[in-house]
Amino acid sequence: MRLAPLALITIITVIAFASPSNLYFSRFLSLAPVLAASVWPVIGTVALGVLAAVIDVVIAVTIGGASEERTHLFTLAVIAGATAAAAFASHVRQQREQTLAEVRSVAETTQKVLLRPMPHRLGRLDIEALYLAAAAQARVGGDFYEALETVHGVRMIIGDVRGKGLPAVGMASAILGCFREAAYDEPDLARLAHRLDISTSRYTALLPGDRMEHFATAVLIEISDDGPAAGIVNLGHPPPLLLSAGTVHEITPTTPSPPINMGALVGENYCIDTFSFFAEDQLLLYTDGVTETRDRTGAFFPLVQHAGQWDTGSPSRLLGQLHSDLVRFSHDRLDDDIAAIAVRATAGAPSYGRGQ
Repeated sequence: MRLAPLALITIITVIAFASPSNLYFSRFLSLAPVLAASVWPVIGTVALGVLAAVIDVVIAVTIGGASEERTHLFTLAVIAGATAAAAFASHVRQQREQTLAEVRSVAETTQKVLLRPMPHRLGRLDIEALYLAAAAQARVGGDFYEALETVHGVRMIIGDVRGKGLPAVGMASAILGCFREAAYDEPDLARLAHRLDISTSRYTALLPGDRMEHFATAVLIEISDDGPAAGIVNLGHPPPLLLSAGTVHEITPTTPSPPINMGALVGENYCIDTFSFFAEDQLLLYTDGVTETRDRTGAFFPLVQHAGQWDTGSPSRLLGQLHSDLVRFSHDRLDDDIAAIAVRATAGAPSYGRGQ
């Protein structure tokens, strides 16, 4: 793209010299600085305009006649006007690019605070995370996740705030802030879910509009350090996948639990389900951006079908296959926030870095 203005001016020059002088192809030289404004800085754009003017003079002296002098003066005026307009456009473009770069920097800093780097090892678990924001220029959205090692075992959360992009960041931050505090204190996942609901209700009470319009779905997971026992509370979220011994199983709740900030409306009945998580098993937690990915025909991504074909040797490999399958299925048109956590149980891993 950066060479396109030079290529254009070269082509026009060759055509102008090769064609009869009365066709006035040199007038098209004014297009070169206009094209340069989209990719070049102001100085380069002006320099190309000057070069176009010089080429027009050379064409006038070489193949033009005295009767065409006014025509070439008009061409020079057109080139000068186009160059001035292109220089201004280049200046405006550079200012907007600088503003966008600053916005990206702020968004990236926000995301690093909101979604801290996931530890690759907690207790007997290997963990990897994947995050893709729908607001690609902002690089931050409404999906969230966290994993902490506590006295109760490794506790994890993954969730999705209603909406996407920057407007959902505040609520996701409030939920994660509460989880990072309450995960160490609450004795079970039901109490932890209640704590998240109360904290989020206080946060949304300060927001304009109906507070019930602001809610989030989530999954809470607790995996014991010293055995296969694991607990889960599903707060209206897509069910995690358990990949064990070549099989794929959806961990669906026996009784529905309300999404975060909906407890006061539908009742705070939080159901804790249990499942076994043995060595070499893998757990995939994900947000609805995964299952709601569509292909060109409008069909949804068949997650379970694809998961049965993946290599489950490591969490990073599993997430890599998930990402590539989503991109291939959607033809690189992912239009929703996507978050996923892959967790693999190992045998006899020591526990360290336990939170207080």
